[in-house]
Amino acid sequence: MPVAAEESGTQRMIPFSVLDLAPIVEGQTASDAFRNTLDLARHAESLGYRRFWLAEHHNMAGIASAATAVVIGHVAAGTHSIRVGAGGIMLPNHAPLIIAEQFGTLASLYPDRIDLGLGRAPGTDALTAHALRRDLAAASENFPRDVQELQFYFEPAQPWQRIRAVPGEGLRVPIWLLGSSTFSAQLAAMLGLPFSFASHFAPDDLIRALQLYRSGFVPSQQLSRPYVMPAVSVIAADTEAEANRLFTSQQQAFVNLRRGTPGRVPPPIDDIDAYWTPAEKAMVDHALVHAIVGSRDTVKRGLEDFIKITGADELIIGAHVYDHAARLRSFEIVADLRDPPAI
Repeated sequence: MPVAAEESGTQRMIPFSVLDLAPIVEGQTASDAFRNTLDLARHAESLGYRRFWLAEHHNMAGIASAATAVVIGHVAAGTHSIRVGAGGIMLPNHAPLIIAEQFGTLASLYPDRIDLGLGRAPGTDALTAHALRRDLAAASENFPRDVQELQFYFEPAQPWQRIRAVPGEGLRVPIWLLGSSTFSAQLAAMLGLPFSFASHFAPDDLIRALQLYRSGFVPSQQLSRPYVMPAVSVIAADTEAEANRLFTSQQQAFVNLRRGTPGRVPPPIDDIDAYWTPAEKAMVDHALVHAIVGSRDTVKRGLEDFIKITGADELIIGAHVYDHAARLRSFEIVADLRDPPAI
């Protein structure tokens, strides 16, 4: 779904995509979450969004996308044209060959529709990471090697090659690197890969990471020029008051996570200031500083500003909303911004 943005006195078109966590809200189950995720994907497809990505998290009661490749298959099977992918697979949790086989299978079932975003965070707490047989100390050191090994499995097999990804070899599934710091930005630049920054929850290194990525970019077989897709939370509603009330679900979820009591997505509340302490408010406000919340005009201005400061080539948008109908409506309002007067 392209949206126009100013660039050197001209307009360029900014595609929008969707980041979904298959949220499990209070009073519902993972089955409900998967039905809602597919419904949102179909909705996004009809509205012209370019991609629909799901994220790997573990041991989180409010997120159903732990088996990310399986959920991607569910969404791809229920849609027709929208690209479906991982935003992302936490590669150090897995052997690269396993991911090559999984995404080679997906790319064989749904040709030219599968993306593979890779992250190096555990996507969970330290104890659960240990249960995943992850060596946290070695993750940063091994991640570049693991990314390159995964790329190798997607290349056409060589006659001497004894380990092959079947399916996977020769498919060259598009790989993205994801990050919330400068580490993956520099690696993405070195490998010539597209880059997505997690500015929806980790804003501090956003601008520096994008600068390092663009300045250090080396063209590759996959990509000839830098391509940036920051993630941003957007909650749009027909009124400012409604949008701000919907946003309280995400604010509560952040507080609960920091308190060590994560759970299912809570319903919105009327008075968020009665829920958190001043210190918790400051923490959430900082983490969600780039969140865009409001009516159409407020969201339009927020998107304009965010695109201007990041120079984004594409945006991937999350909406952590308790009510499914309100979440659908939020993406509708954002989609309407493609029509004149556009961003």
